[in-house]
Amino acid sequence: MALALNVFQTITSVVPSSPVGIYTAPTGYTGVVLLAQATNIGTDTHTVSFSHKRTPKVTGIAVTTEILKDFPIGGSDTANLLPGKLVLESGDVLVISASNSSNLKFIGSILETLN
Repeated sequence: MALALNVFQTITSVVPSSPVGIYTAPTGYTGVVLLAQATNIGTDTHTVSFSHKRTPKVTGIAVTTEILKDFPIGGSDTANLLPGKLVLESGDVLVISASNSSNLKFIGSILETLN
């Protein structure tokens, strides 16, 4: 069976207080992040950190690049975590964490396109 040329993915998650990978670009595909938003469903301000992690094949040492670090989101508010698009090569990981493990929710839209 042939692989699909383009696959759209919606990623949702309650954001944990420890950094966790919420999406990994699959082998053979490039992921294009079209939307990345976090919503604070609580009443107090909480912070979110959002980053890109790549492990180069040559060194095998993961490199994490922060996109947002400890970004405050007010109660009952939403933040766009990525003002543009982000290309993820096969194996790249999106990592997220928050200052509170129950009040921030993430939603993302990703286009996976065959390499």
